[in-house]
Amino acid sequence: MAAGAPRVFVSHISGVAVFDPNGDQVGRVRDVVAMLRVGKRPPRVLGLVVEVVSRRRIFLPMTRVTGVESGQVITTGVVNMRRFEQRPTETLVFGELFDRRVRMVGTDEEVTVLDVSITQLPARRDWEIDKVFVRRGKGGALRRKGETLTVEWSAVTGFSLEEHGQGAENLLATFERLRPADLANVLHHLSPKRRAEVAAALDDDRLADVLEELPEDDQIEILGKLKEERAADVLEAMDPDDAADLLSELPEEEMERLLTLMRPDEAADVRRLMSYEELSAGGLMTTEPIVLRPDATVADALARVRNPDLSPALAAQVYVCRPPDETPTGKFLGTVHFQRLLRDPPFTLVGSMTDTELRPLPPDMPLRAVTSYLATYNMVAVPVVDDSGSLLGAVTVDDVLDHLLPDDWRETELHHGAFGMDLQGGEP
Repeated sequence: MAAGAPRVFVSHISGVAVFDPNGDQVGRVRDVVAMLRVGKRPPRVLGLVVEVVSRRRIFLPMTRVTGVESGQVITTGVVNMRRFEQRPTETLVFGELFDRRVRMVGTDEEVTVLDVSITQLPARRDWEIDKVFVRRGKGGALRRKGETLTVEWSAVTGFSLEEHGQGAENLLATFERLRPADLANVLHHLSPKRRAEVAAALDDDRLADVLEELPEDDQIEILGKLKEERAADVLEAMDPDDAADLLSELPEEEMERLLTLMRPDEAADVRRLMSYEELSAGGLMTTEPIVLRPDATVADALARVRNPDLSPALAAQVYVCRPPDETPTGKFLGTVHFQRLLRDPPFTLVGSMTDTELRPLPPDMPLRAVTSYLATYNMVAVPVVDDSGSLLGAVTVDDVLDHLLPDDWRETELHHGAFGMDLQGGEP
């Protein structure tokens, strides 16, 4: 739902159809998953419980939802078909909040929750519960005779987490707004038991981002304490090159077991990366750059560049290829830097502005040569192309820096506090 769009009361999406971008029905909404937070802060909406054709209930993260409107939910098309299992930090809105007796702040009047509304935060992909629809009067059959009103989440009490005895939830609420690198700093300094509790309570995308910032030993420890299916989900949410690096450090039997549990397309990308030497262009690259056909427009390219999930380095340019649009692609034609995209009209075809002069890298180019290439041409990302001319991926400057710094650089920075951040998430 775009910023500024009207809020959606969750009772209105109960049972509505969920569609992928092609218009094919995925299933129907059966519940909304939220995470309560300390004090009066509105709950964060994590995702939807969707019942698919087989009557299996799966979890659809809100980061995969592109629209909630006109009696339907639209997804990105990326759906994990594993059965939904509620975690200790999660609350089901239909199952646990509706018909709940709470009290009005200030008057201490008892009211019954009939509905709640969700809204997407401006300029962010996060969703929150912002309003509560309540009925005054007694519960049960007499409930329908009372006055109804819609109030802010903060106007009622009886939902939010208490300040004590909440295990990992309290810590998660405290550090919710930290960048992944700073949250990694927090986890690194916790006891192994506490670290496992917090990791188990994080959602898959958040945990994946944090794992990418942790030293290797911490990564292996945390992954080893997750259930195998959850571990596979987290690996899928990681950048393929980071997932490949982590898996390569595991015993072969465990590595193969996790790869088997991953979605076939995700596992295929990781296996392909693991087939290259670690310190080569192929071993360093990510397999998920922005790939466009030559008949795509500048508007199409800018829409892809604006994806908040992309790192700045990956968003710096698009790669123009003949179909297929996913790596390994058809013939690689060239690149278009985002600055060029900003200078041309939205209807311009990217095929007409493609830079074909800068040669791509072969997958076997060693790290030293890749570093020199990036420095020579002042690039933050560069394509990797095989002998047949197909785009395999892109090496970004952050991938190179990871391998130029000392092996223990993450532990050194975490030991001293992540670049000046103390363990409470504030400035020193």
